[in-house]
Amino acid sequence: MLDYPALAAIATVVREGSFERAAERLGVTPSAVSQRIRALEERLGSIVIVRGQPCLPTELGRKLCAHVDMVQLLEADLAPVLSFADGRTEKPVTLKLAVNSDSMATWFPEAAAKFSHATGYLLEFIIEDEAHTADRLRSGEVIAAVSDDPGTVQGCKTIELGNLQYLACCSPEFADQHFPNGVTAEALQNAPCLRFERRDGLQARWVRENFKIGLDAPMHWVPSSIGFLNFGLSGLGWGMHPAMIAEAKIAEGQLVELAPGHPLEVKLYWTVTRLHASALRTFTEAVRSVAKKTLI
Repeated sequence: MLDYPALAAIATVVREGSFERAAERLGVTPSAVSQRIRALEERLGSIVIVRGQPCLPTELGRKLCAHVDMVQLLEADLAPVLSFADGRTEKPVTLKLAVNSDSMATWFPEAAAKFSHATGYLLEFIIEDEAHTADRLRSGEVIAAVSDDPGTVQGCKTIELGNLQYLACCSPEFADQHFPNGVTAEALQNAPCLRFERRDGLQARWVRENFKIGLDAPMHWVPSSIGFLNFGLSGLGWGMHPAMIAEAKIAEGQLVELAPGHPLEVKLYWTVTRLHASALRTFTEAVRSVAKKTLI
């Protein structure tokens, strides 16, 4: 039988990043947290926490944290039929999810709010490229993910949500300077381009699909959804912006589309742990309903 106070200590250290903050959260001393974790590590014969700033879980530690999250979900379903003589109530459950930054900047907050208002649950997000969010689920770090990966994840179900549409855009001034004769393959190789981070391949994919060339242009690296938009508005480079955001800026004359009628569409999926917990069903319903009316 697993030592659940020790598991709770591991999960709290990982979430808070340090033994001191975990101790404050659990209402015990840092020494007590350390002793619980050390005792479990000795019993298991393996390290579960890499001590540092911040403290990080080992592969076994991630699996134990995932187990704690699932147990909390199942226990939450019992709350309505349980009563405690001292009148205490359980702390709100926190769900950990992996979501791509553009979904977070557009349609996903409505789904998250819909779920949280219905359940009272708290949410913790890992922001990751949509091509890699499913890997966070496979590793046990999260309990659900929005991704572009239709592949099977063991112990999970995958639901197609729809397409998030992107438009290649830049400021009018940038277009005048770098595309005076229109958008051509040669101009694209010389015009500065925005890129979210090294796994962001949207700009290169759009150029490849529409101009049949590999993109080798000067790059601004902008790992922020708001910063990415603001860099585009400021005329520092062109990039692929979610249509939900770009269309309003185009209508206002702040952005122009490089090649009207040539959007890029990324198919998104909701992959969630197959756990018989009512919260996961509620979250899935919220995600599907919002995606149905906002994605293409």
